Amino acid sequence: MNIVVVGAGAIGAYFGGRCQEAGQSVQFLVRPKRAEQLRKNGLKLQSPHGDYEFVDLNIAEGLDDIHHVDVVLLAVKGYHLNDELIADLKGLVEKGATVLPLLNGIEHIGQLQRELGEEAVMGGLCFIISTLDENGHVMHTSTQHDLVFGSLHPSQEELSHELEKIFDNANMAGVLSSNILPGLWNKYMMITAFSGVTTAGDLTLGAIRESSRTVKLAEEVLHEMKLLAISKGVDITDDHVQKALDQLNSFPSEATSSMHQDRRKGLQIEADHLLGGALRLAEEENLKLPHIETLYALVKPYELKMR
Repeated sequence: MNIVVVGAGAIGAYFGGRCQEAGQSVQFLVRPKRAEQLRKNGLKLQSPHGDYEFVDLNIAEGLDDIHHVDVVLLAVKGYHLNDELIADLKGLVEKGATVLPLLNGIEHIGQLQRELGEEAVMGGLCFIISTLDENGHVMHTSTQHDLVFGSLHPSQEELSHELEKIFDNANMAGVLSSNILPGLWNKYMMITAFSGVTTAGDLTLGAIRESSRTVKLAEEVLHEMKLLAISKGVDITDDHVQKALDQLNSFPSEATSSMHQDRRKGLQIEADHLLGGALRLAEEENLKLPHIETLYALVKPYELKMR
């Protein structure tokens, strides 16, 4: 299968690397600065599940460098989903691609379906803690490396099963979901609490767990996201909230969110895509999310500062 990874960051490079390691044809569509870094330093994965170094790194800086594509792994930050990127994705769809987005959040699904067509957009999410080091190599620091995916349109069933076989043969946990939409909302619920509290408080999970009041804040955010999902017709329950808490408790004490990592590095953060997105969706339903609104107010200045 011809796989194009759009965004060779810590997530795209990791899962793209595992696919190439398993024998798939993988090409990275990246911006010039990242392309220069990759050509200079190459690309390595360091992981508890085994390291991997690309021997043949296929880099594209434009659509002319890509001749055929079956699947696009879209692994960019929410703020990169601009008109230029949408134009590239349209071009890739014209070349035969179905897009599998791995972004956090929900808003991007509807946006991509409107721009690319419902048949061209699958549902996807991942659970992994990874970052790039100073040389642009992937540092995978958790045991989780799960990529959950599924059809959002009946025409995608065959491709979903083909991807299941590919991911089963790769050094990763690929999970085909028969009902991906609740999974997307569960991830959005968890990541909103995780990223919001760690970034606003400049805290690791260990520090959060030391304070019952801070843990309570994370719980309140989870419950607000549950109400938001229900208002959108998705059946999220208290059991899902508890599972999200259990998942956060399973991470190492030093773990933190990618948004908090970006804040530490002085990089742009996804405050508007994640927290702001929840508030926009809530406004459509005349729903108030006071804890999320407070976290958004606290982290938004960092997003404005780092642009």
